[in-house]
Amino acid sequence: MHSYWEDAAAAACKDELERRVYSSRLLGRDKTLVLHGGGNTSVKISEKNIFGEEEQLLYVKGSGWDLETIETGGFAPVQLQYLQRLAKLPSLSDPEMVNQLVTHQTRASAPVPSVEAILHAILPYPYVDHTHADAIVSITNTVDGEATIREIFGDTLVVIPYVMPGFDLARLCAERFAAESGSNTIGMVLLNHGIFSFGQSAKESYERMISLVGRAEAYLKQHGAWEFPPEEQLVPTGNDISRAMAALRANVSKVCGFPVIVSRHANDRTLSFARRPDIAVIAQQGPATPDHVIRTKRLPMLGRDVDTYAEQYRAYFDALEPQAGERKSMLDPAPRVVLDAELGLCAIGKTAKDADIVADIYDHTMDIILRATALGGYQALPAKDIFDVEYWDLEQAKLRKGGKAPQFAGEVALVTGAASGIGKACVESLLARGAAVIALDLDASVVSMKQGLNFLGIQCDLTSEEQFTNALDQSVERFGGLDMLVLNAGIFPGGCRIEALNTGEWQKVMHINLDANLMLMRECHPFLKLAPRGGRVVVIGSKNVPAPGPGAAAYSASKAGLNQLARVAALEWGADNIRINSLHPNAVFDTGLWTEDVLAARAKHYGLSVQEYKTNNVLKTEVTSHDVAELMAEMCGPLFAKTTGAWLPVDGGNDRVI
Repeated sequence: MHSYWEDAAAAACKDELERRVYSSRLLGRDKTLVLHGGGNTSVKISEKNIFGEEEQLLYVKGSGWDLETIETGGFAPVQLQYLQRLAKLPSLSDPEMVNQLVTHQTRASAPVPSVEAILHAILPYPYVDHTHADAIVSITNTVDGEATIREIFGDTLVVIPYVMPGFDLARLCAERFAAESGSNTIGMVLLNHGIFSFGQSAKESYERMISLVGRAEAYLKQHGAWEFPPEEQLVPTGNDISRAMAALRANVSKVCGFPVIVSRHANDRTLSFARRPDIAVIAQQGPATPDHVIRTKRLPMLGRDVDTYAEQYRAYFDALEPQAGERKSMLDPAPRVVLDAELGLCAIGKTAKDADIVADIYDHTMDIILRATALGGYQALPAKDIFDVEYWDLEQAKLRKGGKAPQFAGEVALVTGAASGIGKACVESLLARGAAVIALDLDASVVSMKQGLNFLGIQCDLTSEEQFTNALDQSVERFGGLDMLVLNAGIFPGGCRIEALNTGEWQKVMHINLDANLMLMRECHPFLKLAPRGGRVVVIGSKNVPAPGPGAAAYSASKAGLNQLARVAALEWGADNIRINSLHPNAVFDTGLWTEDVLAARAKHYGLSVQEYKTNNVLKTEVTSHDVAELMAEMCGPLFAKTTGAWLPVDGGNDRVI
């Protein structure tokens, strides 16, 4: 543990709420304390209400906010005395508790207060911090966890047995804190859950958290339960691993009922863990903290037998659902974490972001399991307690907040020639519809063209089979498979009549525009065949296929050959549930090829203004890269679900094509 507190930065905060934001972000930046929305903080502030009366408010972290990036608007102001009165009730249902929290906020636009707001309210300190510190959870998730915590901290902490978050926990904490706290008390541990610190100032509460967790870390180090350097492992790679990944993704998606992203994390650390001889024991106890279950499920899958995992999950649900207070509808029974001796750690999510969150959580879980094991044995909460959180309405609401999933959520698209023009527009259209996108281009700028977890840019020479297969393996490792392929890359050589066309130029155009695409289609076929909703290929062709022009023999013939290849593929791949269609754009001028000078010169050649030249078609409309990309995306969607082997012009109407 290290304190990141800076007095100068704190002094720049204009009030207590800004200092609350400042120290909350310090906690949030340390992933060993807070992961992906976990933990919460609060501050008690006196403010004047609309009548000019002083009113005590609890500003507590709002649901859906992350401590690392929280702002003042992320804290919900709730009437403090009312919360303290609620804590004295004999019982309060979860829906009614949330109703009381929301209806006693003083700002209508504030987020829903944390479900632990009442707990924060009953602690008699201005500042309260709560984290799920790895070191604390490592100790409490052992057979003698409570005794060890008391040994380490003595009377500086009040120890609370595990109770599900919400009203019952707040009430128990109020009782225990009143009975057990003393002059030395600076914090509170919730077994199998996390730790609280508190203080008179933001600095005091924050640095107490750092100090308390630091003591837990020191204890683990003293008992040889801190660092576990992995042994060097052979990391399997190559086409066989990629196909295994795609098959795993297909099976998981089938059980889920929707496409998923499967991200592989294979290194010395994950493979050492997955290959442990006791993995079937240590990894099958349960999550490090109950709230992880909504992201990771209760248990990871060992190996790749998805059907057996699903059967075991259904048995878990059938055994525990009758014990619930009200009827529950079973969630999908597919795993979210896979531990496999060849694949290492595979994280599964509806999006690339979701999969990365799962990976982060389990990365910390591995540390916790190893430390607890070394300390005497990892012991998670019973399945019933985990089930109650997994099917807790308040936790499920967090997952439902995202609303309806985008059209291509969980699906993966690969676009060639993606650094500019139509290819770049295709990337943008697919990302906008929720797809994870791999962008390939010879131009190195493709690597940093877009930011975000759902984008992977790879510099690649598509005439090199080795470079492409490496890029494909890298793509499958990142996202798990392939659903859509957009063949856009190509070259348009300068005009040359047949009698002057040399063999080398002809072969160069054929090699890039036709031969390379044959190789791409062949190598992508096994992955498209495993696409959960069926594979889709869109060929970006050219007006020159149906209506070639003089001086473009190599280009026109290569594009016509590619279109014929696509038609044959439509015939051959239909049985594999892969559909392939072609778009034939013309006069798309917002590409790198068409500079302002070139446009002006061509317009002058035809006796037209630049705008007249751009709209020189039947509909007198301008065709943009975005227009082509949007039609490409629709071809990959349900609107074209029953169309294959087709070609469609996107040219504003060309009289020769018509």
